[in-house]
Amino acid sequence: MKTKIGVLSAGADCPGINSAIHWLVISALDKDLVPIRGMMFDIVGIVDGFKGLVEVKPDKKESIKRWTMPLNADIVRTWDRYGGTRLGTSRINPFDPRDDKSEQIIKNIKKLGLEALIVIGGFDSLGVAYNLFRMGVKVVGIPKTIDRDLSDTEYTLGFDSAVNIITQDIDRLRITAGSHSRIFVVETMGRKAGWLALEGGEASGATVILIPEHDFVMERVVELLKIEKKAENSASKFRA
Repeated sequence: MKTKIGVLSAGADCPGINSAIHWLVISALDKDLVPIRGMMFDIVGIVDGFKGLVEVKPDKKESIKRWTMPLNADIVRTWDRYGGTRLGTSRINPFDPRDDKSEQIIKNIKKLGLEALIVIGGFDSLGVAYNLFRMGVKVVGIPKTIDRDLSDTEYTLGFDSAVNIITQDIDRLRITAGSHSRIFVVETMGRKAGWLALEGGEASGATVILIPEHDFVMERVVELLKIEKKAENSASKFRA
């Protein structure tokens, strides 16, 4: 008897999701681990995140084919080579009080025979996963957010890639800024978390880094920029 587990990705896409699904399937279906775990698994991919669990009609084959995808080693073999998410995603909140679909999801999970649900998501999506857990669903959350704004973890899928992209973009901007002797202000994503700004700014050598976790005084920022500008001018004269 195999334990059937569903996996979905919800919220925004980012690099690393397909790799996570790839290794989830590979490890779950590893026959060498069966004696240790005492069970075997069937992995079912849910298409388009929580939307798939809302829209699927378990009693209709065409609907199951549209909204679910049996996953095995052959299917996911090359998934780790691609960005985004091959399962698709959506941003719907099944607990939205204006259109609450949580009971429908619970019913569909039971009808699909899923004994656990793996959710790859960020702040909002894992919040939905936690609410499902409170309703009796066995849930495993894989943190996925470029903002790295999830508590109790230091690693989230997408963050490292986002920092590298910020660094590359600022490297390009610095060429233009230097050519025109200008100061550029770069705003990163991150919502209420300053990790992208902090680590992206550090990696690219930003003069001043402002993050939402700490207040700042604009006059002091201007002062620091003037000091840096003066130091650069002095260095240029010395090199000349």
